[in-house]
Amino acid sequence: MTTKSKPKKMDLNKENYHSIEADKQYMSVSQFHSFRQCEAKTMAILNGEYKEPETNALLVGSYIHAAFEGEEAFAKFIEEHNGAIFKTRGNGKYADFEMADKMIETLKNDPFAMFALTGEKEQIYTANLWGVDWKIKVDNINHQHKFFSDLKTTPDLHKRYWSDKYETWVSFVEAWDYVLQMAVYRLVLQEALGEKYTPYIVAVTKENPPNKAVLHFDESRFDFEYDYIETFIERIIKVKTGEIEPNRCEKCEYCRMTKKLNNTIEIGELIYA
Repeated sequence: MTTKSKPKKMDLNKENYHSIEADKQYMSVSQFHSFRQCEAKTMAILNGEYKEPETNALLVGSYIHAAFEGEEAFAKFIEEHNGAIFKTRGNGKYADFEMADKMIETLKNDPFAMFALTGEKEQIYTANLWGVDWKIKVDNINHQHKFFSDLKTTPDLHKRYWSDKYETWVSFVEAWDYVLQMAVYRLVLQEALGEKYTPYIVAVTKENPPNKAVLHFDESRFDFEYDYIETFIERIIKVKTGEIEPNRCEKCEYCRMTKKLNNTIEIGELIYA
């Protein structure tokens, strides 16, 4: 009697890290977050049936990240997105990218922020956690000082957001699940490297002039995130492997595009759905 061996996991690199095949084989923080938002949309993405539209905000964020990845990476990014960055007829950059340049300069002129961004760039690591293989790509990892950092942009450092997850008002860090991201990255690095690395967020705002901060985490915050993942990961794995049907959120772009009406709803359900 022969036993079926598990297929070998693909070797990840910068070219294939964001591919559908890599996303099928590995869990990531963004994929976990996507499953929590809408299982149907996430499965449509994994099956190649739907692609989320690229937004200008995402492009601007990538532009800022590229600026700190190195001169070569930044020049390549500008070349590849020249038409989106520069106005026609040589009238300079579009306003969002002029603002991005101010944000870049704000950080580059601050020695403490730049120290927090020192290290190897865009490094990929994997580890098996909660019964599934995870992949991460770290903005900056400093092996000498045993820390890693992630660059984040935000409209305002001190703006409050209501969070159903935490059932309270939170900062942008919790609102966009950056605590969960840092918790997973920290654990993957510990599994992959055998040592604990301290996470930081280097934040810069879209205000004029931009504000900035280097943010650290009380370690007790990570326990909640690990419990949160444990609560939902079993179902997510079953949905991803096709064992159970994905739920639709009926609110996202994918659900709105594919929605078919088959009944009425009472008006009181509108604000609770």
